[in-house]
Amino acid sequence: MGLAEAGADVVVASRKIANCEETVRQIEKLGRRGIAIRTDLSQREEVDALADRTIAAVGRLSILVNNAARIWGAPTLEYPMEAWDRVFDVNVRGLWQLSQKVARHMKDAGGGNIIHVSSISAFRGREEEAEPAIAYNASKGAVNTLTKDMAVKLAPLGIRVNSIAPGPFWTNMMDHVRHDEEKLREFYQQVPLRRAGLEDDIKGVVVFLASEASAFVTGHTLVVDGGTRAR
Repeated sequence: MGLAEAGADVVVASRKIANCEETVRQIEKLGRRGIAIRTDLSQREEVDALADRTIAAVGRLSILVNNAARIWGAPTLEYPMEAWDRVFDVNVRGLWQLSQKVARHMKDAGGGNIIHVSSISAFRGREEEAEPAIAYNASKGAVNTLTKDMAVKLAPLGIRVNSIAPGPFWTNMMDHVRHDEEKLREFYQQVPLRRAGLEDDIKGVVVFLASEASAFVTGHTLVVDGGTRAR
């Protein structure tokens, strides 16, 4: 929505097409073009199809935001390899496959911007009871390193690559806290700004990294977490 508000036409893709279509309706109310495409980034053929359909529909793709992610919680010593593979299939391999495909297009088009969504979990270890999701944390660490390496390798092609590392935002991943007053109080104590991130808190960050306002920024992971990591 932030990109649409800034004047972009937007292709929205995820496994749940109804959510994409609702977002497209909101984009169209802003007078921008929106396109909804159902895609599962764990399926290699669907990743290629998404890139091909998007480029065919819009002609020139200037911005790619890799926001899809999967998390799987399980005790560390019993963490199943199936879960590890599923998390990395989306969070790392799918992200890389789509980025590579789109970067080829951006090279031919004279440049572009790629923005990955990482996490503050990439920067830290957590106690088992707080975050039993070791594959997720490792995958986001891989995203941070991939951001830097891609940025250096693609810079000569006019392609900038950055990532955003959100802290706690009010998404479905926060449902375990949202309706529990005690957990909510504990959560707020961990965030210096004493709240979770909201939609407007991320919009400006994405627009900044996607625009010429950040023309001299590449290879950077921007933390947006209400001060959580500063503690």
